[in-house]
Amino acid sequence: MSPVQQRLLVLWAALLSAIVCMGFLPVSRLTSVLLLLAIWALIGAVWYIASRRHEYESAVRLDNLPEATYRQPVVLVCGDLPQSWPDDTSVLTVAQGCWVRVDATQDLSQFAEQLLWLRPDWGRQLSVMVTVCPQQHAETETLTSYLLALRWQVSQIRRNTGHSIPLVLNGVVGSAMMSDTLWQAAIPEEGVSVWRESSAPCSIACWVTTGGAMALQQQVLMNNLMTWFHHHVKAVFKDDNSDIPRVLPTAMLWGMGPSLKSALQPSVWTGYLAQRTAMHSVAGLQPVDSEASSMKLLPDFVLPLLPEGQGMTPRQRTLSKGLTIFTLAGVLALGSSGWNNRELIHRLSFDIKRYDRISMDDYSPKANAVNVLREDAAQLDFWARNGEPVRMSLGLYQGERLRMPVLDAIRSYIPRLPPPKPAAKTEPKIIRLDSISLFDSGKSDLKPGSTKVLVNSLVGIKAKPGWLIVVSGHTDNTGTPPLNQTLSLRRAESVRNWMRDTGDVPESCFAVQGYGASRPVATNDTAEGRAANRRVEISLVPQANACQVVGKSPASSQDDDAS
Repeated sequence: MSPVQQRLLVLWAALLSAIVCMGFLPVSRLTSVLLLLAIWALIGAVWYIASRRHEYESAVRLDNLPEATYRQPVVLVCGDLPQSWPDDTSVLTVAQGCWVRVDATQDLSQFAEQLLWLRPDWGRQLSVMVTVCPQQHAETETLTSYLLALRWQVSQIRRNTGHSIPLVLNGVVGSAMMSDTLWQAAIPEEGVSVWRESSAPCSIACWVTTGGAMALQQQVLMNNLMTWFHHHVKAVFKDDNSDIPRVLPTAMLWGMGPSLKSALQPSVWTGYLAQRTAMHSVAGLQPVDSEASSMKLLPDFVLPLLPEGQGMTPRQRTLSKGLTIFTLAGVLALGSSGWNNRELIHRLSFDIKRYDRISMDDYSPKANAVNVLREDAAQLDFWARNGEPVRMSLGLYQGERLRMPVLDAIRSYIPRLPPPKPAAKTEPKIIRLDSISLFDSGKSDLKPGSTKVLVNSLVGIKAKPGWLIVVSGHTDNTGTPPLNQTLSLRRAESVRNWMRDTGDVPESCFAVQGYGASRPVATNDTAEGRAANRRVEISLVPQANACQVVGKSPASSQDDDAS
């Protein structure tokens, strides 16, 4: 994946983790924040490590590497070389594709990952070719160990990159009987074909028929090469090994040319031929001097025949990882939403059961329980009008079906009746008359002009059953107490007589009292105070059986301002 795709994945993971932690996890807000910070720190650490690794890998540059839009086959060449590789570059680009040399000192799997880091879109067009020249090896055991290491590295490439990179096995020998390079290739679904630069590809039978005795001799040598190759090269890659996965070759090539660099005498190849023919030295089996003739370095013809590797493109891999992260976040969100709804059901069920267990006569706990239910109902109603909270969403919200049980429980509540209000105490209405305006000094008879004062002052005093008209007389402290008491009583009787005679009020409706100077309303030390204390007070006082006249309806009464 490119750095841009990696950054997108990091941002995608950070966004989804924030949504899940802050919106769905059934933990406190502080715990959610701490957990989110921990996840972000982990994502940042993984990104930093990957970036440093890719920076290290990309520190090595391949010269003359084609552009990223190059779509021809790209083959990593490892193993032996029949001829020397050009010193100026490790990349050879031909018309049919591109060859990239991997030295024996370089790790094949790391080299492939480095190449795919530089060219992320080359995964499907990448192949590996392992070339074995038996004439360059003196011991079979050393060759087998080297091929097992390559088998491990190819399997690591496939595992780390996610691409089933094709493997091509190539066996090459040199022989003096060859005038040019002869290639024979075993391609899937095409059989074995013969390739020469001077002619079109054909079958082995056609080549031997048209080539005569020399072609027959060359084919015998080629058959021995194929037999040795199957036993000592192909078998190393395909035989069962508990430590290293099997790597089956996609195609196999066998080449013979007149010369071969660094040929050994004796070698694995000469030992094999001696074992097969019992001859230790046969003319024409050894290559000629490399300076006199040359063998073609690479089989360019095989490049168009290589199958495309299987695997996802970087974009597909990015989308796949993004989908995996989304799926993981979705599973966590669904699980958290289900847990939150489960907790809601348990809480509301507990509140309803607690309310039902409390007797209706236990007023205070019952009121507390119904208040809790009212809070639950208000919360459910808010969610019903404004939408359920995110932490309970994703189609799992259970609050709607719990609203009616909560409301039914609230409706069943019978509140405690308030205590009756105490009856208002009726205060008697008192009308205070000034004695100066009614009587002469020391007299108890009403003045001739007092009628108007009495009428205006006593308009609100009406006789009615159950009410007693109390007339009380008061004086100042001038004179002796007995005289003052008698004078106050007579003045009260004079007012009572006027009310009785004028309003036709029965005698039973009245009570007359004389208090003298015993109940002053002001000080007697001043003229104004003594004038205020000389008074007659009239009030209505409730009393059972008062103002009742046998055989005659009492005078109609009005409440007006009386109480």
